[in-house]
Amino acid sequence: MVKAEPHWREQGADIVVGLDVGTTKVCALVAQRQPETGELHILGIGTAPSEGLNRGVVVNLEKTIASIGQAIEQAEQRSGIRIERVTVGIAGDHVRAQQTHSVITIPNPTREITAADVARLLEDARSVALPPDRFIVHLIPQEYIVDGQDGITDPVGMSGVRVEARVCIITALVTAVHNLQRCIERVGLQVEHIVLQPLASSYAVLEPEEKEVGVALVDIGGGTTDIAIFEEGVVRYTAVFGIAGRQITDDIRRGLGIIAAQAEEIKRTYGHALQESILHDEVFFIPGIGGRKPMEVSKSLLCQIIQPRVEELLEFVLAEIHRAGYLNRLPAGVVLTGGTALLRGIDELAQRIFQMPVKIGFPSARGGLAAEVAHPMYSTAVGLVLFALEHQRPKVPKRSFLQRLRAFFEDF
Repeated sequence: MVKAEPHWREQGADIVVGLDVGTTKVCALVAQRQPETGELHILGIGTAPSEGLNRGVVVNLEKTIASIGQAIEQAEQRSGIRIERVTVGIAGDHVRAQQTHSVITIPNPTREITAADVARLLEDARSVALPPDRFIVHLIPQEYIVDGQDGITDPVGMSGVRVEARVCIITALVTAVHNLQRCIERVGLQVEHIVLQPLASSYAVLEPEEKEVGVALVDIGGGTTDIAIFEEGVVRYTAVFGIAGRQITDDIRRGLGIIAAQAEEIKRTYGHALQESILHDEVFFIPGIGGRKPMEVSKSLLCQIIQPRVEELLEFVLAEIHRAGYLNRLPAGVVLTGGTALLRGIDELAQRIFQMPVKIGFPSARGGLAAEVAHPMYSTAVGLVLFALEHQRPKVPKRSFLQRLRAFFEDF
């Protein structure tokens, strides 16, 4: 009997794919916005172990290509969609944020500021002097100033002669962006958008009210911890550092003398970030290696290994919040997300260290396979599809991400 070939649908304009290429996993998420309700409908998801990245950066092209291909194939099988275009997240301690200032004049006789004027203003911000090894990922306006009047969030329609903008520029290493792009193209996909991972996660786990009053999003992944601080609805500060879930796993591996796979498994099953969160201490056994006897370990002993590393991680986060000048300016506190955010007691420990409200952020999506992604480890993937839906390009875009990147390399 001949096996029937699956019937594939083409990826239409209303279907977006988020590709989260992380240090420990690659996740491809296929989603569609329901026209009747506006809700996000998850059509398919594919995951694969990630073996070609270190702290968010590609270090082995072939392994990364294989991981991406495996995740994409699984997402295609589950969704029935032939994937062609993806929105991909980027992280790593090579990512930098800096402030710049741009200014233009309004030439039209009515002096009315148009959307084209704002686009010209932001394009002027691209002319900032950067090292040759940096590539601009995002231009995020902080505020506009019209004829000396500051605090303006949207100048379109206003009258003025001189328009200024304070802009946050997010840059990444050219080689890191290029290598990630090459891996995706080798799988036969096009990059529609490249998005800073904590910015993507914010679309999935933060409420508009939190962004308005002031909140810090802390996405603790496998290889990096990403921070994004929001106030008045705008990203004000971002930072990335290389202490995250993998370091906790390595501590368990070394502390107990076991292999990495065992360390990761017991971290997820029995791990606590705070001794006081262990209500009933439990003893569990770890199979011995090479015929050795099983090892007997308690939750409290495991916590003695985990807690110091988590405290170090959270102290780094606190230092970044202090460096940004937002230590006492976050009424909504801190939202923890990412796979490591599900360590039991991590929110209590964070609240002690930060001395402000802390909660765990879960991605919000409904319909289809939404229940399968209602987990902090999928926050970036869900955020990427939400970002893609909000920033869908017109039929004739001015300059796509790929065009900008290729133009960069032509000039480089």
